[in-house]
Amino acid sequence: MAVSISVILLLMILAVVFLRNGGLRTSHALVCILLGFMLASTSIAPMISHGITATTDLVASVRP
Repeated sequence: MAVSISVILLLMILAVVFLRNGGLRTSHALVCILLGFMLASTSIAPMISHGITATTDLVASVRP
């Protein structure tokens, strides 16, 4: 568990640095994909999924 938390934190830090620097290269995208896979295997994954679903439902309900 401690190793996966360390890897997730490292990938998160790298993703933030890459996104702040501008253009997303292939290696940067790979880090973001790995971060997604690592987050999907944690206990926080259902909460992230529910948050995304609630956000899309909110956006879909807005009428221009």
